[in-house]
Amino acid sequence: MDDFDDFVRSRADELLRLAYLMCGDRHQAEDLLQEVLEKVYLRWSRISGSPEAYARRALVNRTINHWRWRRRHREVPLDHAVEPAVEDHAGEVSGGARVLHLLGTLGRRQRAAIVLRYLNGLSVTEVADVLGCSEPTVRTHTFRGLAKLRAALPEAALIQNGDLDA
Repeated sequence: MDDFDDFVRSRADELLRLAYLMCGDRHQAEDLLQEVLEKVYLRWSRISGSPEAYARRALVNRTINHWRWRRRHREVPLDHAVEPAVEDHAGEVSGGARVLHLLGTLGRRQRAAIVLRYLNGLSVTEVADVLGCSEPTVRTHTFRGLAKLRAALPEAALIQNGDLDA
């Protein structure tokens, strides 16, 4: 399994970033990534094609399934949660806490499309493959998500001309 170890060493940070951008919580992202890496490990010898694409798709699917579970079970965060003793720089990973908050206002498919397309740098075709939908559907999710972000933050230079890279 040396290949798997190499894969984890080289791609874990990027996959953790994706998980964080998808769910908005560092600890939950770590848990989701761990679950996905366990799944990838068990299927490693049978994965055809790119292991990274397989892991990315599994991570997006696992995150979406987790949202469904939370909605069904109405998980409520504690108001008196303990603050971490060490300063958390997780907000810097997403380009700012405000961006992460705004991403949290989007529907799960819109958020996935925007995170994969603009913050993970995938093409429309690659995003469609990860989400298991057509390219026009990806463009629709992206268009509607960006419109919602623009409406929430019209003064931001962050979202101009349909691009989060500004």
